[in-house]
Amino acid sequence: MENECIDFFADYGKWIAIKRMSVRSETKPEEVAFHLASIRQSIDKKIYEAAGIDTTALDSYAESVVSGSRKQFSALGERLAELSSEKAREAVRKASGGKKELDGAAEGYLFRTVVQKMGFDLDVSQEMLSKAYPYLKVPKQRGRKAKQ
Repeated sequence: MENECIDFFADYGKWIAIKRMSVRSETKPEEVAFHLASIRQSIDKKIYEAAGIDTTALDSYAESVVSGSRKQFSALGERLAELSSEKAREAVRKASGGKKELDGAAEGYLFRTVVQKMGFDLDVSQEMLSKAYPYLKVPKQRGRKAKQ
């Protein structure tokens, strides 16, 4: 195998993302998967934001839905049932800016966020891969974190 690479570059508005990886013959498939998961995680939220959906409002609503819940499948079912409430529909309408054609995408984002906040992954993530392959480490966020 020749030297191959995976490059992702985005420069859109205030968002800049650069993800590069050289793939050599000794590169393991799980390392490639780890890198691809990193790219996906970088763009997931941006897709909704670029479409005009207020993800911050939906994140806040999702947090209120899952607060105090156990991280079990039975509790997940109960939380997901709440997404058919009028309060949830109103949160979706507000997040989509009143554009009915964006309601489905906003509902999808809300569903995904509730499931993830309950501790269940819908996709292969870097965290999931690092548990399966301990030598793969999720990079820590840069910068100083405030004391809690």
